[in-house]
Amino acid sequence: MESNRNTTQLITFLQEELDLSATSIAIALRHSEQDPGPLPMILWQYGLVSLEELERIFDWLET
Repeated sequence: MESNRNTTQLITFLQEELDLSATSIAIALRHSEQDPGPLPMILWQYGLVSLEELERIFDWLET
């Protein structure tokens, strides 16, 4: 249950702070089901966020 809430908060951050589209997030979520891994890394591996944005995501996750 906690994991779902954390994922929801992360998705909200991605949409509101990084202006990531719902389509990009959906692509990453679909790939994470097939190849489990941290969502931020999947977003970066597929070119959906830059390295700078990835750092912002990790900074946000730490707080």
